Amino acid sequence: MPPGALANQSQTLTAQRLAATLVSMPQRGLLLLVPLLAGAPPVVAQPAPMHAPPSPANPYSNGCATFLHKGELARALRNCNQAIRMDPKHAIAYYNRGRVHAAKEEHDLAIADYSRAVGLNSRFAWAYGNRGVSYFYKGELDEAIADHSKAIEIDPRLAVAYRNRGEILNIKKEYDRAIVDLDKAISLNPKFAFAYYDLAVAYRHKKDHDRAIENLSTAIALMPRLSAAYRDRASALVEKAEFKRAIADYTKAIELEPKMATLYSDRARTYLKAGRPAQGLPDAERSLHLRPDDANSLNARGSILEALGRREEAIADFRRALDINPSLQGSRDGLNRLGAGQ
Repeated sequence: MPPGALANQSQTLTAQRLAATLVSMPQRGLLLLVPLLAGAPPVVAQPAPMHAPPSPANPYSNGCATFLHKGELARALRNCNQAIRMDPKHAIAYYNRGRVHAAKEEHDLAIADYSRAVGLNSRFAWAYGNRGVSYFYKGELDEAIADHSKAIEIDPRLAVAYRNRGEILNIKKEYDRAIVDLDKAISLNPKFAFAYYDLAVAYRHKKDHDRAIENLSTAIALMPRLSAAYRDRASALVEKAEFKRAIADYTKAIELEPKMATLYSDRARTYLKAGRPAQGLPDAERSLHLRPDDANSLNARGSILEALGRREEAIADFRRALDINPSLQGSRDGLNRLGAGQ
């Protein structure tokens, strides 16, 4: 097997940390491709052990990968550096060192090492894919797409590359193209939870809430602790006025992410839409306890207080929300309804 080739294409996800924004999710020294939720990032999958031609550098390159998997980045880096000193043409050593730099969020250095790896082995699909992930985290989406496309050209069965490219296309609002890629990822790996999640994101943007709910339900069945999937399914259920089910999903998401303020404010709004504002008030309060200066949470509490007939308190919340975010139309509308507009 040539340098950088994979014994197989394991799609086992090694870690998941959801972030509030797509580019804020760190990669904890893991191995290849995946992230982003509209609510998740490219996720990294663990390739199978790679086989290189005989070289005295192989034990150090392998040690680098082992320490990287354990999260011992300093030891991993030392081993990769030693491998490269012993064999400056060791593509896998550059690839592994690139992953160490990516784990440290040193994406320029990671890109340089991945580029060296593909320069030495032009068929190194995983190196192209991981370079695409680093480009993604730098916000260079066209370069990220190009590298994932090259990885797919080399290895058309690399499900994680289709998933990542689909995720990036979602960010670029090219939802039809994203759906094609994500369907392909799922056809290659029917248990790829993040691919179902991202497919639901595309369908939600296309206002196809039924398909979004179907794919989110599959993602949850495969990964029951994927809090963003409960959150997004709840949001889709709200669009269908299925408030009871939506509240149940927000409740589950809160169990998994009890310090995420937006989940409480979203559940508060859902209680309000369901005609149960009194039950939503504690959620609005909790959201503001976690994020005291969040304009959307203030708007949510203001709307609930308005529904409860607590006019002056509602006006105060709407005005404070507008002080923080003058473009928040919901609070402006609330003041107008209460006869306190400016």
